[in-house]
Amino acid sequence: MSGFVEKPEPIQVPGLVHLHTGKVRELYQNEAGDLVMVASDRISAFDWVLPTEIPDKGSILTQLSLWWFDQLADLIPNHVLSTELPEGAPADWAGRTLVCKSLQMVPVEAVARGYLTGSGLLEYNESRTVCGLALPEGLTDGSELPAPIFTPATKAAVGEHDENVSYEEVARQVGADTAARLRQATLAVYARGRDIARDRGIILADTKFEFGFDGDTLVIGDEVLTPDSSRFWPVDQWEPGRAQPSYDKQFVRDWLTSAESGWDRKSEQPPPPLPQEVVDRTRAKYVEAYERLTGTSWS
Repeated sequence: MSGFVEKPEPIQVPGLVHLHTGKVRELYQNEAGDLVMVASDRISAFDWVLPTEIPDKGSILTQLSLWWFDQLADLIPNHVLSTELPEGAPADWAGRTLVCKSLQMVPVEAVARGYLTGSGLLEYNESRTVCGLALPEGLTDGSELPAPIFTPATKAAVGEHDENVSYEEVARQVGADTAARLRQATLAVYARGRDIARDRGIILADTKFEFGFDGDTLVIGDEVLTPDSSRFWPVDQWEPGRAQPSYDKQFVRDWLTSAESGWDRKSEQPPPPLPQEVVDRTRAKYVEAYERLTGTSWS
């Protein structure tokens, strides 16, 4: 069992129809048929959406995504139509709300990996492959791959795991042309993000994107190149052969799996609230990632 520890009740706004409560976002539709995405301060770990929020997290991820969309504009169009608050929306939606084009979404998590870690490392240790792609001997946790690879996954519901799948399976599900376009776009966007991040002292180890179609045009949607959708590591602390320090929710994961939390991950009990120190340190990591990548301070 997993999912929401405490599932929130969505805010009702005149003129907006609530469509979906995700792990960290609320999704609405306006009268024009556009999507309105509101990023909350919720945080998830181990397939649970935790009862404790991280202040400003939703705003940080929204503003970072907007910054990245600008950096990627010559590579691929994005789904953002406006950042203006819908009429009647709560004031605290400001900075965390995007009005977006409604797309025909491709039901695939488009994952790019430039380094070996996470589920890719587990598969590599068993078979020397990742998503069926053969890799050379001698790689360890944190090793840079000979070249970035496209390792798609199925999209999972809240409380369930995404599952890595082969490129051939993606082609079977969505068609060979769409699969090829997904792979090309994923690797191009990853390469741009990797180079920009590296110039700012950050390794982009891997990341996932969501794409959809606007007619025949492939468009990138959701969030992009944030600490929630990517593994960012500090360049000056990179050391293959061990787990790398990261700009994400590592403090949250470490505390939940510590004796201090008193939580058994293998049980069906929901995780406990986070202590203030973990909240503060996690927020600081999100702020640091934003500031180092964009070169601007978070106020």
